[in-house]
Amino acid sequence: MAMGTRKRRQRQEPLWISHHELAKGPAHPFYQRVNELLETQRFDEFAEKECARFYAENHRRPSLMPGIYFRLLLVGYFEGIDGERGIAWRAADSLGLRKFLGIGLDERTPDHSTISRTRRLIDVETHRKVFFWILELLRDRGLLKGKTVGIDATTLEANAAMRSIVRRDSGESYEEFLKGLAKESGIATPTREDLARLDRTRKNKASNKDLVHPHDADARITKMKDDRTHLAHKAEHAVDLKTGAVLAVTLQDADQGDTTTVVETLAEAGENVAALIGTEEASQKPQMHLPGIEEVVTDKGYHSGTMLLMLMSAQVRA
Repeated sequence: MAMGTRKRRQRQEPLWISHHELAKGPAHPFYQRVNELLETQRFDEFAEKECARFYAENHRRPSLMPGIYFRLLLVGYFEGIDGERGIAWRAADSLGLRKFLGIGLDERTPDHSTISRTRRLIDVETHRKVFFWILELLRDRGLLKGKTVGIDATTLEANAAMRSIVRRDSGESYEEFLKGLAKESGIATPTREDLARLDRTRKNKASNKDLVHPHDADARITKMKDDRTHLAHKAEHAVDLKTGAVLAVTLQDADQGDTTTVVETLAEAGENVAALIGTEEASQKPQMHLPGIEEVVTDKGYHSGTMLLMLMSAQVRA
């Protein structure tokens, strides 16, 4: 077999190419199976019905279909992509994902701004309904038990810059606040070096009680795992340890400790398990653990006497 060279591969691309001549990759077997399952259960009809009130009745600007939007979120979850821009790049780069999303080769994949706009368009309650629909599907396939739950949290950097934070009381920027302190200390025209020196000597200078981002009030100043200080959110997950399925997700203030936030996450997981047990068909063999959650597994960051007492009162074993 002769070796080809890159120079010999250089050529002028034709101006026109017919559809049947385009290179087509094989469908990804995992995404193909997921799509078959969603289509069998009429997921698109369900999503379109729940989201119909968020779209205009008359035809204006082309929108992102609810079925495609929620499939894009699934892509982000399955592939560990935590940003809309990354999801958009991945969808545009993969022929297999085009088939999963139902986007033709002659169509453009959604960009990140379209995904973001659609997310803001559809309210949180509708996202929860879709999430619970998927939980019911997992239950019916025997992929949820609800007896032993693992809970852990991760800190997510917010899409907000520290330099944009303002004072909660006055609304002035942090730099303006430092200039005011400098003038009070006798420096009439403080330089950047003066402000930096003054900032280094201040205590509790990154207090969430005093500072807030004007466009993301829920973001909190916190130290990340790499010791950098950023505005961030805290996402906490409850997972069925028998199957690995996510039972509940809550978004918490990033400056709150694990022993504080676990109460809400465990309560939401318990409510979802109870609802899944209640909606099971009586004629079929029960898939869920009927007594509900009985065991909770966490890491040492969640250990406290108060938490153990809370679990004991809820008749849940740690």
